[in-house]
Amino acid sequence: MALSQSDLLRLIESLRSSDGLELVRSVAERMLQELIEAEATVAIGAGWNEHTDTRVALRNGHRDKTLTTQAGDLDLAIPKLRSGSFFPALLERRRRIDQALYAVIMEAYVHGVSTRSVDDLVKALGADTGISKSEVSRICSDLDGQLAAFRTRPLDHLRFPYMYLDATYCKARVEHQIVSRAVVIATGITEDGGREVLGVMVGDSETELFWTAFLRSLRERGLSGVRLVIGDHHSGLVKAIRKVMIGAGYQRCRVHFLRNVFAVINKEAGEMVAATIRTIFAQPNPDAVRTQLETVADMLGAQFPKVKAMLLEAEADLTAFAAFPERHWKKIQSTNPLERVNREIKRRIDVVQVFPNDDALLRLVSAVLFELHDEWIAFPRRYLPEGSMDQLYPTELPESAPALPNTTAD
Repeated sequence: MALSQSDLLRLIESLRSSDGLELVRSVAERMLQELIEAEATVAIGAGWNEHTDTRVALRNGHRDKTLTTQAGDLDLAIPKLRSGSFFPALLERRRRIDQALYAVIMEAYVHGVSTRSVDDLVKALGADTGISKSEVSRICSDLDGQLAAFRTRPLDHLRFPYMYLDATYCKARVEHQIVSRAVVIATGITEDGGREVLGVMVGDSETELFWTAFLRSLRERGLSGVRLVIGDHHSGLVKAIRKVMIGAGYQRCRVHFLRNVFAVINKEAGEMVAATIRTIFAQPNPDAVRTQLETVADMLGAQFPKVKAMLLEAEADLTAFAAFPERHWKKIQSTNPLERVNREIKRRIDVVQVFPNDDALLRLVSAVLFELHDEWIAFPRRYLPEGSMDQLYPTELPESAPALPNTTAD
């Protein structure tokens, strides 16, 4: 698939008429495709329609591959072979997710729980519909070792002053029934301002017991230095934080709080109430934040007494962020930093819809998290500004630090 003169002319014309980002996207897409074709030629031992003694396989068309980059989605074509398989080394980092998705689809198919969409995917992947259980086991075992190592790796290399916790729900088969499964995820900000995925676990629901086991597993792996945990106000989660994360503050996610507020007011008043509550988080200093919460509670109290009660009851948890450096406030008021993570997980989960078992669900989610973690480590970008992190570990905790009661862990 070398560039012909007409291809070059079309590319040049498109570059002339496109804006800067589209120009970069087009060039990147063409360059990557050319590199993929060149690598395939080396792997096959011959070019298109070339007869050589070194040829070891025959081409059999292409399969589409979308690669997400900062320049946009690149539409690539991966050469298929009549026998054997080929995957370009330059896309190897992304292959882990594809392998996990492939394994889940195959496992679902073998166990007889596939839907029409899974059947279509099996065919699109070029898989033999008669794939054996032993082949599925081989595919899964290739991934499980490295994914398990990722989930259980030590966390004692740095301190993590901020930790984000969230859960998403997926469908899986348990004892021949399709049930909802909780997938809990933890990410953290390191003491040097970077980001890491800390852990993931699959279970029945967000009970205190489940969250407690998850948080204890993080502590056992060496998690330390946590000053603030940001999460939803699920009762099981809050109780687990207070039980396990001794000395850490708890910040109630302001986005989830607003959703709770919307449940007790009429829809027409939603935007006005939300805008009023948001003013709490836009204040310039800690005292102003706490004063504004009381002011907003009084303002809304006459028309929405339930909202006033909710604000006053949640005051300490909603304003915990104010005890930390002001330059961090926007990033620690909610679990929004986990949104991209959840979107990527949902995008992959929606392909499968119903997982054949918990292991398959954990495998795919772990693969997605592993790739995101790799991106954060391989292409480091400060999530919090330089020069602001050294304020998080003073010799003595300030009186305003939102430390939780020293409840003895079970």
